[in-house]
Amino acid sequence: MDIKVYLANKKDKVDRALEKLVPSGKTFPPSVHEAMRYSLFGGGKRVRPILALAAAEAVGAKSTADLLPIAGSLELIHTYSLIHDDLPAMDDDDFRRGRSTCHKMYGEAVAILAGDGLLNMAFEVLSDPRRLKAIPANRLVAIMKEISAASGVFGMIGGQVVDMESEGKDVDFATLEYMHTHKTGALIRASVRVGALYARAGKRQFTALTHYGEKVGLAFQIADDILDITGTQEEIGKDVGSDLKKGKKTYPSFFGLEESRVRAREVAADAVGALKDFDRKADPLRELAKYIVNRVN
Repeated sequence: MDIKVYLANKKDKVDRALEKLVPSGKTFPPSVHEAMRYSLFGGGKRVRPILALAAAEAVGAKSTADLLPIAGSLELIHTYSLIHDDLPAMDDDDFRRGRSTCHKMYGEAVAILAGDGLLNMAFEVLSDPRRLKAIPANRLVAIMKEISAASGVFGMIGGQVVDMESEGKDVDFATLEYMHTHKTGALIRASVRVGALYARAGKRQFTALTHYGEKVGLAFQIADDILDITGTQEEIGKDVGSDLKKGKKTYPSFFGLEESRVRAREVAADAVGALKDFDRKADPLRELAKYIVNRVN
């Protein structure tokens, strides 16, 4: 299969769903809605919602139309995390996806509130019976719990705290792995598990997809670590070498570039191996694992 065609098709569907979920930039008060849309529609690849859709397909979902709002909520949360991650109090970045970061465009206060708005809107979507009436309540609650846990202090937020507190320190590998599997990996793992929950995966399928999600999340962050050194500003859309400048521990700082590349490929192969009992409907997940470690942005 052509993974680029698959990604383009799914991204278009996710973007159309997001357009329906998020108010226009003219909605009062316009400043916060403009800022939310500026970051949300700023060129994201939609990896997390696409993983959810692909996982549901792998289990055998005949349609993922009812999953699209949930997939969109994953992107709302991811975008909120990027806005806050870029803030002066955190990574203090000026560029994201080749454009000025949200706080550089709209000011720090509006950027904070835009991130808050996206996070809360995600749970408005997840709890809206009009949009999700086709999904049984108990399954929807399980999906909401999965997403909220991955976004919280035992997931993404916890990883971000450890990341900030580790800057300039000689942390051990266990701390680095915690950062990677929580700050980035938790929401990626949850995205896969959400797709599995939606499609009513069996126990063995759910366990296999959980393993896949964990490994893909780790591979994604190792690839990011490598791109921070080898990418260009045009390719990655932000300043190159920012992790090194801030004294962040990364896979290359522990193992060097070549060993990090090897480890990224091994982790991705482990993710693909978790799908050995799935048929060709899981090919998009297999190809996504390879794409994640070979991407240039």
